[in-house]
Amino acid sequence: MTHRIRAATPGDLQALYEMAKLTGGGFTNLPPDRKALITKLEKSAAAFTRDDDEPADDLFVFVLENVATGEVRGTCQVFAMVGQKWPFYSYRIGALTQHSEELGRTFRADILNLSTDLEGASEVGGLFLHPGERAGGLGMLIARSRYLFIRNHRARFADRTLAELRGVIDEAGGSPFWDGVAGRFFGMSFQEADEFNAKYGNQFIADLMPKHPVYIAMLSEHARSVIGKPHPSGRAAMRMLEDEGFAWENYVDIFDGGPTMTARTDQIRSVREAVESPVARIDPSLCEGQGDKRLVSAGRLAGFRAAYGWVQSGEDGVAIDPACAAALGVAEGDSITHVARW
Repeated sequence: MTHRIRAATPGDLQALYEMAKLTGGGFTNLPPDRKALITKLEKSAAAFTRDDDEPADDLFVFVLENVATGEVRGTCQVFAMVGQKWPFYSYRIGALTQHSEELGRTFRADILNLSTDLEGASEVGGLFLHPGERAGGLGMLIARSRYLFIRNHRARFADRTLAELRGVIDEAGGSPFWDGVAGRFFGMSFQEADEFNAKYGNQFIADLMPKHPVYIAMLSEHARSVIGKPHPSGRAAMRMLEDEGFAWENYVDIFDGGPTMTARTDQIRSVREAVESPVARIDPSLCEGQGDKRLVSAGRLAGFRAAYGWVQSGEDGVAIDPACAAALGVAEGDSITHVARW
């Protein structure tokens, strides 16, 4: 296998920074700011080092590495429990129905309600794949490896998992939703607010965001049209989340109005369907027709690895191909976790 997922290290800073510059804005979890990225890597290192099973405000950063060249070509993140340092705000779309006897009419108004309902949930996010690598199922490898990590460290994660999808950003880098809602209260552009949030957290939202409901009908048509819509580049990610069992339950991001998807952690498809097996043998003859192409992981915490591999089940365990075994660093007798490749 040519690529694997592994824990990020301080040596990955430059590669992460270069990828961050390619995101095009609105990507809070991967800011093009070295100081912010260093802070993320330090927090991730602390999370990987902590070896107890108590849930905490952990961040795990992973990278996609070309095994042959050592190049880092993608990244993703897992937050064990959001809303522990700062409140985790979302808008939830609700409704208010009122009836007038005199007019003989009933009015239904859709409303944005500021909410911290999702505090304490785990989050999968920060997924970015280098534009030159968007083929061969590598996006799926990055996305689904997170669920195998959660499964293999289940006690450290919540019973609910969320994923925030980037909302619609215009050609100038602005957000119609931000301009129509929060931007009116903050005196800063979307790009300025997004950058500030990425560097310093969202406490400024708690300080300045109006707490009263926002009637959607009072927003501009442009702002209304993007509520709950993912950025065009995020549509494939939304489909992958739906395939895993995530659903949109009317939560949207307070910055750009993008959809926040949620799922019960144990019902995420990759978590639910993955199995653990001992490696009975490493078989050079394994290939298409003699085994199943599966997503395979091994290792704990900083030793976690994930890659695609050929797997063949037997009475005494499974056989895997040598390239997968090398990418994961496993030998006969070691244990792997694996799930079907869709």
